[in-house]
Amino acid sequence: MTDEPAVFLSASVPQEGRLGSEDFDPFLIKEAVSALIEVVLGRYLLVWDGQPAITPMIWEAARRYDVSYPDVVTLYQSAFFKDRYPEENTKFGNFVETPATPGNQDASLERMRKSMLSEHNYKAAVFIGGMEGIRDEYNLFARLNPNAILLPIPSPGGYARTLFEQTEGLPPELNGAVDYTYWLYKLLDVDLATKRRASLL
Repeated sequence: MTDEPAVFLSASVPQEGRLGSEDFDPFLIKEAVSALIEVVLGRYLLVWDGQPAITPMIWEAARRYDVSYPDVVTLYQSAFFKDRYPEENTKFGNFVETPATPGNQDASLERMRKSMLSEHNYKAAVFIGGMEGIRDEYNLFARLNPNAILLPIPSPGGYARTLFEQTEGLPPELNGAVDYTYWLYKLLDVDLATKRRASLL
């Protein structure tokens, strides 16, 4: 396990007919992801899996900041999806590829998630939008990191809204909030005066 404090991002844009697709706003999902980058990048190690709709959002938000990406982010991918990696993967210069279970997508994802959620010193996990995968990652993260903060962001919709309703201790004012930067600073307990570091090592 690495020593530096980490924040895990679980996010996706729901697809029609999937869990969480009943009510979501793609613009607000993007805004929430951008706010997380603003708050976390270069202050905590940011870890996520390579959800194809989310990694380009993270790259678009992250390239505004003067940091060494291989030192401040870790991106996980299962080799099961090797032919479908977003091109932005290589721009971050640092991603962990976990072995595939041939012919079995679910087992491949489970293998990746167990590695991803057990190999870091997690301070928190943030959940934005999402479908079945965000539910599974929430449950596994909570089991493997019982002392970490669980922070589903409800207003962009997706399954994260259901997770917000299930998570104890979150302020009710967050339910309709769209000032994501303010709430992420507050709930992740990040000091505004903390400067970004090019490297967390």
